[in-house]
Amino acid sequence: MSGHPPAPGTHRVRARGAAIAALAALAPLIPSAAAAVGSQEITAKLAYDCVLPSGHQRATVRVKATFPGRATAGEKILPTGVTTAVELPAAAVADLTALKAATVVPETRLTLDVAQRGAATQALWRGTAGTPAVAVPAEGPLTLTTTGEAPTVTAAADGDLTFTAVDLGIDLALGTADGAPATPASLSLACTLAKDADGHGLLVTVPVGPAPSTPAPSGSASPSAPTPPGQPADPASPTAPTAPGTPEGSTTPGTPPERTGGDKDQDKAPKVGDARAGSSAARPPAPPCVKENPTDKSLNAYITGYSNVRKLGGASLIPVSCVQIEQGDPEIAFPPDGSIHLLQKSEGYLDHQGRKQTPPFQSTFLTFGFTPTTATMILEQAGPMTVASDVLLVFPDNIAETYVRAPLVLRVLDVKVNGTPLDVGPSCRTQTPLSSPEPDPATYPGPHLVMLGKGQLINGTDATGYVLTSGGPLTGEVTIPPFTGCGVGGEDLDRLLTASISGPGNYVKQIQGQTCAVGVEVPTEGQCTEDRQPFVVPVPER
Repeated sequence: MSGHPPAPGTHRVRARGAAIAALAALAPLIPSAAAAVGSQEITAKLAYDCVLPSGHQRATVRVKATFPGRATAGEKILPTGVTTAVELPAAAVADLTALKAATVVPETRLTLDVAQRGAATQALWRGTAGTPAVAVPAEGPLTLTTTGEAPTVTAAADGDLTFTAVDLGIDLALGTADGAPATPASLSLACTLAKDADGHGLLVTVPVGPAPSTPAPSGSASPSAPTPPGQPADPASPTAPTAPGTPEGSTTPGTPPERTGGDKDQDKAPKVGDARAGSSAARPPAPPCVKENPTDKSLNAYITGYSNVRKLGGASLIPVSCVQIEQGDPEIAFPPDGSIHLLQKSEGYLDHQGRKQTPPFQSTFLTFGFTPTTATMILEQAGPMTVASDVLLVFPDNIAETYVRAPLVLRVLDVKVNGTPLDVGPSCRTQTPLSSPEPDPATYPGPHLVMLGKGQLINGTDATGYVLTSGGPLTGEVTIPPFTGCGVGGEDLDRLLTASISGPGNYVKQIQGQTCAVGVEVPTEGQCTEDRQPFVVPVPER
């Protein structure tokens, strides 16, 4: 926060005029983050190295935001006007053209290191573009701009608080010229801050604590004396901006403080709040999700998220997918411990163009640590999907646990290694469905994905966490089985894909959106579109 500005003085007019003229001449050289006391409007231009299907490419990223000029310890700092503009090179346009994508809808995930006095944490800035989709040009670079809401940051103590851009994720929803999802329907790009990026990614420094001096109460305040040559200016003073990237306690300009992992340091680390991506209320694009012949128990919802591929050290975005659900009848159970449980077992299925599968999705990984490999995949449902909910009824709140089980086979449709096609044939898939540790194997035998959602329903308030009807996060861990049927013309690629991808310990996090009660006469406002599709399109989270 800023104090009251000093009243204009009536003396030293010529000195002030000379100072103002000097400041005007030097303004282009002063970082915009230090140009204002009340607020700091930053515009950073950073170089990023991105992994595309054609290989590593350099992208230019411009970040804009407004920060307070000063804050106090314990005060929530909320960056506003957050905009991320990514200029992808001509090679990226060629990649999109090769995928027959005529339009893209971007989402960005910019990770920031937030540090103070040697302790650090991370904040995630999510950005969305909404509609309309961005047309892919015939050639040349492609600029994608997203906006969103940043999380709040609370400094634990006095001292300079730095915000430094690090990793960037770009998720592209691909579309055809007629507005339908392309095949694949999505493409995820992983970008890292270039080693030669300006200021090593430092965006802004926010001083935390009282200002070093307070203005005189009279209307004849004198300006501060100039700093003698050879003496450093007060780094906390708003009239003496520090060099970019020189946080308190740092000795090397442009080098953010090292992250520390001790519990003691983490107690001092800034606290990051939560934020929802996208400042626009417009509904993001999503694939069709229409239920044919619904009943009064029919629901539909969108789900999306990430699945780690442990062997490749990366994560694959599972695109927004439609799930059709038929609710079961609730039952009241009285176990021997005297508690009361509300049980419900529902069934569901993935629905993409009439098939029980996700839309095709594309991910790029670095195999062997340096070779970009792009795979187009789908998840096919190979049996019933069950949703088993158990709500412990404890007044005034209710504790919910929901297990979602689905046998899903991973099919690989297309592979490119360093831009060169690798023909895997039409039948490349895992030998069995993905498998998770099963807490009740007698009731649910066989390989299948298991995801758990936990929620709480306090009487008279909205549910928190995961509940089937309102959605939320579902997490699990899967083993990717060996591959079979991969290769053409007598070439067996099963072992190659198995060695590169298959194995245990792959973390999965999916976000289900609010359901739409398809069969009711008047759906709840904000839950369904006019044609009874889910209105809420969730945002993937790691």
